[in-house]
Amino acid sequence: MLLTTGQAAEELGCAVTTFRRLVHAGVLPGLSHRGNRVMVPLSVVQALRDRAPAPLDQLAAPELAVLRVDTARPAPEGNRRWIGFAAELPPADLLAALRGHWRCDAAAVAAGGVLPITLSGYVVAVLTGLQRWEKSAPGRHAFPDAVLAGHLTDLVRPVTHLTAPDADGRATARLLLGTRLESHSGGAIAYVTTRSTSGHAATSSAPHQGS
Repeated sequence: MLLTTGQAAEELGCAVTTFRRLVHAGVLPGLSHRGNRVMVPLSVVQALRDRAPAPLDQLAAPELAVLRVDTARPAPEGNRRWIGFAAELPPADLLAALRGHWRCDAAAVAAGGVLPITLSGYVVAVLTGLQRWEKSAPGRHAFPDAVLAGHLTDLVRPVTHLTAPDADGRATARLLLGTRLESHSGGAIAYVTTRSTSGHAATSSAPHQGS
């Protein structure tokens, strides 16, 4: 059974524009076309609907920054080719696209030790090596020593690529990639708590400068 992107979004309870980011990023297998419409296998939608939430309670930090990105597009700056995420980007381009320049509380990002990258609420990449940051503009920071611990090219199965040079980084990427991680923010960076009384992570309400 095939669904339109509108029907798929309705099944997932999200906006059609949110679902289309996954389509455009190239992380959904088995898509086909019927005229101008993109058709999505029901099994793909079911896999996304039933995806487990990120087990943030297994991470050491009590709070974590989350980078919420859009589909990759050409970067306005000259020091990187892309900004955002796409499955087809090679690791070097992907790292450059994700390690800055974001409005954020850089110290809070570094304190988390790991930066999950989400696209439409699913973790598609993970950065580590966030201890050092640079201010690139008022309120904006980049993390020049960031490491791409892992990323995925297929969200449904999922198909993951662990690229961290250390075992801890690979383990963290393995833990988070492909999971569902909801966050809310007026900007690209959100902050979530990894502990709560209900046992689930929640978006932090604590204020963060530049977020």
